[in-house]
Amino acid sequence: MNLNDVHRGIHKFKSRKRIGRGQGSGIGKTSGRGHKGHTSRSGYTRKPTFAITMIRRIPKRGFTNKFATTVFAVNVGRLSDVFPEGGIVTVELLSKANIAKGTFDEVKILGDGEVDKRLTVTAHRFSKSAEQKITAAGGTVIKIAPKRTPKERVAALAKA
Repeated sequence: MNLNDVHRGIHKFKSRKRIGRGQGSGIGKTSGRGHKGHTSRSGYTRKPTFAITMIRRIPKRGFTNKFATTVFAVNVGRLSDVFPEGGIVTVELLSKANIAKGTFDEVKILGDGEVDKRLTVTAHRFSKSAEQKITAAGGTVIKIAPKRTPKERVAALAKA
């Protein structure tokens, strides 16, 4: 084998298919679209539901409740990392610290991780283990009412 044989037959750029350029090109006349039928016409687009067998194969189970409350979860260990000096932790401070991201109705504090600072945590919900860990470290837990009631959420969705 010679060094110049290594790249023989390998083309870096494939030339585009020039359709409709006469019988001799191999893709003249019907330009690779075949004879008659909707696929041969200009402007034809295949809809996503074209293959009915595909629609049959896709699972159609379950239910998405559009009125459900969206709860953002924050672990206790994350709180102690972000607020190393301790102090007051509120929902607004969590969103400013880029912990509570996106749109949510409530914030729930979960008990994963360790707390060694005195924190005053204000949130909508707390898990039992999170409450125990915060109070054991000398902190306090303050539960606040949700931003919107379920009726207000439904009314907001009805307007949109």
